Amino acid sequence: MNNRASLVAPQAGATLNTWLDFLLAIHPTEIDMGLERVSLVAERMGLNDLGQTKIVTVGGTNGKGTTCAMIEAALQLSGQTVGVYSSPHLLKYNERVRINGVDVSDESLVAAFEAIEAARAEISLTFFEYATLAGLYLFKQAKLDVVLLEVGLGGRLDATNLIDADIAVVTSIDLDHQDYLGDTRELVGAEKAGIFRANRPAIVGEPDCPSTLLDVANRVGASLYRVNSEFSYRCSDKDWHYQGQHFDLDNLPFPYLPQPNAATVIAVLEHLCPTISAEIIAKAVGTTQLAGRLESLNDSPKVIVDVAHNPHAARYLQSRLASIPKRRLVALCGMLKDKDARSVLQTLSADVDQWFLCDLSVPRGATAAELAALMPSGASASTYTEMSAAWEAMKTQLQPEDVVIVFGSFYTVAGFKDLFKGENFV
Repeated sequence: MNNRASLVAPQAGATLNTWLDFLLAIHPTEIDMGLERVSLVAERMGLNDLGQTKIVTVGGTNGKGTTCAMIEAALQLSGQTVGVYSSPHLLKYNERVRINGVDVSDESLVAAFEAIEAARAEISLTFFEYATLAGLYLFKQAKLDVVLLEVGLGGRLDATNLIDADIAVVTSIDLDHQDYLGDTRELVGAEKAGIFRANRPAIVGEPDCPSTLLDVANRVGASLYRVNSEFSYRCSDKDWHYQGQHFDLDNLPFPYLPQPNAATVIAVLEHLCPTISAEIIAKAVGTTQLAGRLESLNDSPKVIVDVAHNPHAARYLQSRLASIPKRRLVALCGMLKDKDARSVLQTLSADVDQWFLCDLSVPRGATAAELAALMPSGASASTYTEMSAAWEAMKTQLQPEDVVIVFGSFYTVAGFKDLFKGENFV
């Protein structure tokens, strides 16, 4: 018996942090894709079916969290009860499970973990699988109208796929997690499409859809609903318009969150709650914001944080930063070493006037020196082993008209937000 197998579960009354330490220790790998183990435990707990609750599973390379947040807002405004399972978290683990807009308590999560531990017996589960089962356990207890499940990695073999989606969503398709999903958009598309189900809506917000996604949809018999085909949108200088099979909406306010995701959200609402009012839709897409997504922490100089960590997200970030008036664009970046850091840095290099690169002090973190080696020649980059040192050095050079972008990872944004507490710019 190995050390992991012999670990003893926390005793009654243990804290959430004690449980999280235990969950991180008991499985040999952080990522262990496949549904066999987690599905067996879900079946033992009666969690592979949530009864009358509608399930919306949201996959995609980027935009999953923002899509879930806008759907959640629309449902709550329309009087429905809703649960959201998302990952990773920024500041607190509890962010991963929300019920009616509120993060669940430590006590609720501990109770869920105790139930899972009692049911799993000989079956080993990953940290993410525990989290997924905990979300389903708490959602089933709450007897909600709708549950939104954000896919963690891929789709076909992700733990969220243990339960059949009434509506499946793919927001975008690009390269990320190539070691697990493949190194072409065609391979990635097939994995993302693994959440589709027969005779149920499969809503696709990716305009350049790989043929493999269409092949999977046809093979399983899903009802495809694609941007620029079954639904579309167009923008003017002041507002935008959505055209679908049931909704025809004019004068929509521009969203804080990505425009393509807002259109995808309305496509979901066409199927999920076709009687929802245009006023509620407009308010939900026009006002919803999400921590870590182009989140502004300060106005002068403007300080923005964004969790962009792959080339697709970097291109979107570049487009949004281009529209912000500024004297200089200064970047603070830390990334994981298993991301395509070269493409991310090169995408933004022409726009950034000065780079401050920092180590990420997590097992998968890249060093600032490793990031600097990936920068294009001529880029002005300084390296720091600590984010705090990078920030202190940057502050001495900032002017009120500058724009600061802090990005590269959820870890980077979380670390900076914690560091930024109490800052007071004049």
